[in-house]
Amino acid sequence: MRATRPILVVAVIAVAAALVWAVVGMSQGQTGAPQASPGGTGSAPPEVAGLPRVPWEGGPAYYDRFAATKAAGWTNPSFFPVGVWYESVTSQGDVDKDREAGINTYVELTESTDMALIRNNGMFAIPSKPLSGYGQETVAWLITDEADMWAGPGDDGWTGNFPGQGPLCIPDDPHKERCGYTVMKTLKDRLPKDGRPHYANYGKGVMIWQNDRQAGRFVNDYTDLVSLDVYWYTSYYACLDGQNSLRMAADQCQRAANYGLLIDRQRKLDAMDGKRQPIYAFVEVGRPAPEDKRGIEAAEVKGAVMNSLIHEARGVIYFNHSFGGSCQSQHVLRDACGTKTRPAVIEVNKQIKQLAPVLNTQSLQYDFGGDTDTMLKAHDGFYYLFAMPSRTGKPGSRTFTLPRGLSPGQVEVLFENRRIPVDGSGRFTDTFEAEHSYHIYKIPA
Repeated sequence: MRATRPILVVAVIAVAAALVWAVVGMSQGQTGAPQASPGGTGSAPPEVAGLPRVPWEGGPAYYDRFAATKAAGWTNPSFFPVGVWYESVTSQGDVDKDREAGINTYVELTESTDMALIRNNGMFAIPSKPLSGYGQETVAWLITDEADMWAGPGDDGWTGNFPGQGPLCIPDDPHKERCGYTVMKTLKDRLPKDGRPHYANYGKGVMIWQNDRQAGRFVNDYTDLVSLDVYWYTSYYACLDGQNSLRMAADQCQRAANYGLLIDRQRKLDAMDGKRQPIYAFVEVGRPAPEDKRGIEAAEVKGAVMNSLIHEARGVIYFNHSFGGSCQSQHVLRDACGTKTRPAVIEVNKQIKQLAPVLNTQSLQYDFGGDTDTMLKAHDGFYYLFAMPSRTGKPGSRTFTLPRGLSPGQVEVLFENRRIPVDGSGRFTDTFEAEHSYHIYKIPA
């Protein structure tokens, strides 16, 4: 991502090797909200209850191991992290706008931020250093951003410089940076030893340029929370790298399903050490880079978020800066630059909040097929099927066959005020109008 100070500015000159890695399996109404209780499947048919579960880190229980996240209530099944990248919070009006947008966490903050405002409003922060007046609102520490890109994979010495400040690695070779692991260790060691979890965000180094061994060290050796940003809808260079290194067809780049691909990549790497951590999604809400030829559309924001969740993202972070086009801002979700995307962010965040008790359960493994990305969950006597077109799937009709043992007369389509009949074989059909379209079905046990 692009940031507003040298410590986080991405100034990468890299030659991407043609690395192709195997991606783990792609997918694994009425507006009533599910109840917040963490209960199970009620009187679920044994055939369905016996479905295997996807590997996971433990959901909200994961945060019980850290005093700060436990005290903040992150162990509550009704809480789901929704963050915004690198904001300033200097007035109650700032907080009010962010809360209205569905934000509950600030990931990196300016030094001018009033931490008491965040704390007194029941919100949370993940800064890269202790800020003046910080306290219980600070639930984790950010190590740094995109060291995989600007410092590269390696244990060479680090000058202490960040991009734009001079030579980075020792020995100095701007075409072969090899000190990223040193950067991560050094910066992590500088943070307070207070039991708070450590978080980092990575970029195209982990996603595209590096092999599993190189990228796996970034994902597994330093963090308790991790994310990866590649802005498929807006970045020309991301699409170019996708075509050259991931063999991605040109017409398959600007798709919501590629945001799920980012989660798949991290889940694959994260599993390499036998331990798992929450993986957060990153979605742009403007035009992140000056060279970007387009901004993200409202429906695309929602699709990117939902596909990330379908691929088991445990949180969502919005890149709130727009450095391209005629409307440039570092506060897209607060000002006129977010006129198009803010309503979409509000809408999808409301859905996340209502569905948090469902999202915070361990998903069931079941293949619905049909060029569709799906996620199946069980909560309080109901099953929930999240579905949308896959990376290669086209818009249009899909027929879903429910797991054996489920035979409801109809399914409810949440947030759309409609129901769909289910035939005697446990099948129902629905239509997806665009590649970013999604539906969430509530199914009685």
